[in-house]
Amino acid sequence: MHEEDLNKNTVSDTGRWPARLPTLPRWTRRAALLVLIMLAALLGVVLYSALFPTPLPPSTEEIGDSIAQAMASATPPPAYSAQVYQVILPSLVFIKTHSENPGDEEGFGVGSGIVINDQGDILTALHVVEDAAEIEIIFADGSESGADITTAEPAMDIAVLHPRQPSGLIVPAVLGNPNSMRVGDEAFAVGNPLGLAGSMSAGVISGFDRSLPANEDRRQFEGLIQFDAAVNPGNSGGPLLNRQGQVIGIVTALADPTEQGSFTGIGFAVPIVTAAAAAGAPAY
Repeated sequence: MHEEDLNKNTVSDTGRWPARLPTLPRWTRRAALLVLIMLAALLGVVLYSALFPTPLPPSTEEIGDSIAQAMASATPPPAYSAQVYQVILPSLVFIKTHSENPGDEEGFGVGSGIVINDQGDILTALHVVEDAAEIEIIFADGSESGADITTAEPAMDIAVLHPRQPSGLIVPAVLGNPNSMRVGDEAFAVGNPLGLAGSMSAGVISGFDRSLPANEDRRQFEGLIQFDAAVNPGNSGGPLLNRQGQVIGIVTALADPTEQGSFTGIGFAVPIVTAAAAAGAPAY
């Protein structure tokens, strides 16, 4: 290409060098930029909606299920006392006695006891049954039977009864270890106070190795467990339990400085290791 032709192609018609391109007004450029930003934002919204779609509102059934789950999670577990009661109840018995002693004005009495073996033998307090002409046992399943004293330990106020017609459903109580207990540990007494069958009270262990006078013969009951779970006449012979529902003692007496026969905050139980030994159980 000749130099003259090159010049013809590069020089403008007006003869100026170089030729200037037309420019858009400033407001037009700003409007175009704004349009581009709006288009980018709209595209972002569309992409977000496609990647993260709006969830559908829950159905009535789903709302009901959520409420039920929330209420179930807020429901507290059953108390230890409720579990203890369910553990011991099948082993608890109601003892009714009839006396022909002319000096006994009432002629009948009530007490408590627990089944301790597969033969249906019952551990109770001796003073509940020692003067009885007739002993009647009512098991947890409602069946009834007469009973005889097979073992009596006056020094420990412990007796073992054998039912003449054992219950068809025998559930021996689980024996615990009172030596593992400490003052302040929870304790539960279950029995038939004042004839109110299957009553439960809760408290703590208040002391160990307590002594208590035994009626008018100047003997002493030794090595007793002191507790503050409420007990009244009819609780005697019933179990004192730890929080696992294991028997740690047999209720034998209550402190009664007013001689009114009502609970004053101090109860006593024979440790189960002592009571079970009277029933012929091996030491543990």
